[in-house]
Amino acid sequence: MKYFVKTAASVLFAASIIACSPQTADRAASAAVTETAAEFVSRANAELKELSSEIGAAQWIRATYITQDTAIVAAAASEKYAKWHSGMVQQALQYDGQELAPETRRAIKLLKLGTSLPTPNDSAKRKELTMIATELQGMYGAGQYCKNGDDCTGLPELEDTMFNSRDYDELVEAWTGWRTISPPMRDKYQRYVELVNEGASELGYSDLGEMWRAGYDMSATEFKGEATKLWEQVKPLYKELHCAVRAKLGELYGEDKVPQDGPIPAHLLGNMWAQEWGFIYDIMEPYPGVSDLDIDTTLKTKNYSPQEMVRSAENFYVSLGMPRLPDTFWERSQFSKPRDREVVCHASAWGLDGGNDLRIKMCIKQTYDELRVIYHELGHNYYQAAYKNQEPLFQGGAHSGFHEAIGDTITLSMTPQYLQEVGLISSAAESEKAVINRQMMMALDKIAFLPFGKLIDEWRWRVFSGEISPDDYNKTWWEMRLNYQGIAPPVARSEADFDPGAKYHIPSNVSYTRYFLARILQFQFQRSLCQIAGHEGDLASCSIFGNTEAGERFHAMMASGQSEPWQDALEKLTGTREMDATAIIDYFAPLMGYLKEQNEGRTCGW
Repeated sequence: MKYFVKTAASVLFAASIIACSPQTADRAASAAVTETAAEFVSRANAELKELSSEIGAAQWIRATYITQDTAIVAAAASEKYAKWHSGMVQQALQYDGQELAPETRRAIKLLKLGTSLPTPNDSAKRKELTMIATELQGMYGAGQYCKNGDDCTGLPELEDTMFNSRDYDELVEAWTGWRTISPPMRDKYQRYVELVNEGASELGYSDLGEMWRAGYDMSATEFKGEATKLWEQVKPLYKELHCAVRAKLGELYGEDKVPQDGPIPAHLLGNMWAQEWGFIYDIMEPYPGVSDLDIDTTLKTKNYSPQEMVRSAENFYVSLGMPRLPDTFWERSQFSKPRDREVVCHASAWGLDGGNDLRIKMCIKQTYDELRVIYHELGHNYYQAAYKNQEPLFQGGAHSGFHEAIGDTITLSMTPQYLQEVGLISSAAESEKAVINRQMMMALDKIAFLPFGKLIDEWRWRVFSGEISPDDYNKTWWEMRLNYQGIAPPVARSEADFDPGAKYHIPSNVSYTRYFLARILQFQFQRSLCQIAGHEGDLASCSIFGNTEAGERFHAMMASGQSEPWQDALEKLTGTREMDATAIIDYFAPLMGYLKEQNEGRTCGW
């Protein structure tokens, strides 16, 4: 599931692809002639605070009252904001090469990096790029698989098939059917790459991939190396999981369909993109029926209201020494789907008014999955509250992975012992078999995701740099998926296809590295927090619930926002300045032992 955060910085990121009018740019440039860099940053922060408040309110109304009128209001606010941002970026270029105070230099850099879609400084090309970006998103959103021209099926129905069916041929049809939506995107995507690279070059970057990697407080080359190091640390666990999954799928579908010395067919893993494999847990459950944590029944039996479920999550953060959510949170959040209007139910956390007006937007159901999402979303809110005293340009995660990792770290503390303590289960006793079951369920999502999370942007980096030519878009996509994930398409693919476009984040221009990094960081955060809390025993049994010392260190890291390099923020909690994936290996040590035992005598790898 994708989560959405509303802060001044992320509003800037989302809204800045619309072109700036010449009149706006001229007025802004004349105002900046006599400004020092520090004065420019001060003005940018003041204007950003005002504008982000306006656009945040407009987008909230749009998300919670979906009408033609609210669409017009939201679009007008976004356009006003985007014109401002485009003009400010042009002004910021005049300070290039000047000797600046570190905080001023950082603020200007963050302002420049405030868009994932830099537009060329040419009105016709800006308009063309904006139109292509809009069209690509629209093509994905309207995508359907149509048999015989009129029997059409949308993504939700096709995903249901991927989740629930165990019929090989039915899964092939759903998988290939969804990928009929993307070939028409191919030429548009090629032109989009040309235009965004031109925009990035005008900001001083060789291509858009280098610009994206510049947001990690290290050189683009160093960041590539960092991502590779993290992947190498977790690859042994992934390969053991892959081997066990392939064996079980071979038993179910036959080794003629799932050869035991090669890649797994991509359509058999319960997910349209084979990115998370949790929906095949019924196939993979190590010890059937052992200690199933039936939280759903408890929530329904005790008739937890949406607000009570949110209070449960709030109580966890409060137990760490963090404050109660403000009264306005409870007055203004959307907890349930209204009966009288259409709304966006997709879970999201909002930090309006510079983090003083915190909200979540959900349509909460009485399920354990929803409860975990709530704990995750409040992680965004508590992060927003922690850095609200920073200047607007510094209101954001230390890097893109931090924001997603905060709440996910808290969900790792939702152990059986914690669930018993808060009355959601009657007994916390877990056998060794129950631990393995629980870890398998987690690994099918969290570990299976890692290579996919890394390769999405790596493919784009190579496309943006020109290393992958348009003639090899699909060929290289599948080479990389084979290399990283050990999966292969169920039917032959060619350059007549454009399978990358069948994944939302490609046509919608959303960077994916944040999700890869968040999956790493949550375990690193948790290991440090458990050490601070004095936990004894294996990492998977640790809950930091009620430990104010751990909470104080966690909050100190969050409070700096993006005012300093992420290495500084990380050091406040972990004592180290490097991201480290070995905590994942520590956490899943019981499962790793089980997988190695199961895989003995098998030919692993692909």
